[in-house]
Amino acid sequence: MSEFKKRVLVGSPVHQKPSILEPFLRSLQRLACNTIDIHFFFIDDNENNESSAMLTSFQEKNQNVKIESSQLADVYLRDEHTHYWNDRLVWKVAGFKNHIINHCLEEKYDYLFLIDSDLLLEPETVEHLIQTEKDIISEVFWTRWQPNTELSPQVWLMDEYTQWEQRRGEVLTEDEKYKRHMEFINKLKEKGVYEVGGLGACTLLSQKALEKGVNFKQIKNLSFWGEDRHFCIRAAALGIPLYVDTHMPAFHIYRDSDLAYVDEFMTKEKTQVSAKEEKKNKLTLSMIVKNEGNRYLKEALEKHKQYIDEAVIIDDGSTDNTVDICLETLKGIPIHLVRNEHSKFSNEIELRKQQWEETIKRNPEWILNLDADEIFESGFATGVKEILDQEEFDVVCFRLYDFWNKTHYREDEYWRAHFVYRPFLIRYKKDFKYIWKETPQHCGRLPENVFELKSMLSQWRIKHFGWADKEARVAKYKRYAELDPESRYGWHEQYVSILDESPNLVRWTE
Repeated sequence: MSEFKKRVLVGSPVHQKPSILEPFLRSLQRLACNTIDIHFFFIDDNENNESSAMLTSFQEKNQNVKIESSQLADVYLRDEHTHYWNDRLVWKVAGFKNHIINHCLEEKYDYLFLIDSDLLLEPETVEHLIQTEKDIISEVFWTRWQPNTELSPQVWLMDEYTQWEQRRGEVLTEDEKYKRHMEFINKLKEKGVYEVGGLGACTLLSQKALEKGVNFKQIKNLSFWGEDRHFCIRAAALGIPLYVDTHMPAFHIYRDSDLAYVDEFMTKEKTQVSAKEEKKNKLTLSMIVKNEGNRYLKEALEKHKQYIDEAVIIDDGSTDNTVDICLETLKGIPIHLVRNEHSKFSNEIELRKQQWEETIKRNPEWILNLDADEIFESGFATGVKEILDQEEFDVVCFRLYDFWNKTHYREDEYWRAHFVYRPFLIRYKKDFKYIWKETPQHCGRLPENVFELKSMLSQWRIKHFGWADKEARVAKYKRYAELDPESRYGWHEQYVSILDESPNLVRWTE
């Protein structure tokens, strides 16, 4: 052993079934030790003799492994629905963890890494966490705490499991809570190190933090459930900030059904295990909405939900249930929602730039810019993958058809948009200088110089329902008459033609 290596104690109370304990121990055995010297300390709380035998086998095959029996025989229940804890079990585990802490201090280890026995690690996890130079830091993992719910991280911002920012005394609507919650969740899906208010189960603690007195003892005047809450509050009171790292998420075997994904995680046969690793060719929907409640928004989002990975929504001063429709329809999809108190549409360039800036904040790979009344034809949900996977083109152009009712689009000398391919989908390039057409109306939904990038034409078509009912057409005519009375930014004859009583219509066919 090199004298320059940091000494790390990996500690775990173990009450585990063999099918889960086996990959857990295999994961520990492959931990990288290039810059650290790892020792192990298990507290054997198993009621299953086979599990105890597996710990003994691990000890025989590896150096520096310490095992102590808990001498207890509690029953711990779990099923495909959840895990069933009681107060006695919680504080029993807290006692085990404190015993490990005391051993770490007595033996003067540089770090303690506490890990639950149903987690799998990337080999470089411990070395990486040490490199962050944080006194208390967890590696993130994602879990469906209840069946058919969204994956959630094991870290939080305040109280027992609050995952949104809220100042003391601040009153938030449910919409605002959801928005802030999604901002937190989305942030953790980006690789980084972030300060949090609570963590656990996969945590590195420095000798400095241990010597300050962090531990899992119950704080008697605190009603919060779980030993991790008491640990985190004590750490904060001692002035030790808590952090989470998201570079190499652990894998949580919370249910027996999760065992099906163990080999994928351990062998890295796939680049993604559920939501635990970053998705390649992420597709971000970018959209501006305003008072779309009784129009096509819900139908459009239901279609888009089939193929997008996240959405950036700018609500431009809606006074109806537009925001509720967005949140409900895209439930399960990360949403970055921005609400303008007053509409910016009278100066469209300001609104489009806002949309762009909020979208690129999400570090997108591909950006799909659609309005709330635009829907791709059938088949696009499967066909888009081929576009996203190709590496030659960065701008993708489509034909847009202006529907005058639910089944027919308009085609005449004034309405020929579908004869032209326009950009709706682009690969975002951080090093490219994007330039906008600086006009208050008809400025374009994307920067005007995107064609400096290599573009392609797609056969997939877009159905535009913005003109599909007479009331909407009249409203748009009045709006253009007000915002562009001299037709400086649009075509006067086309403005007038909006009110044509008998335009030429063509039936749509897929």
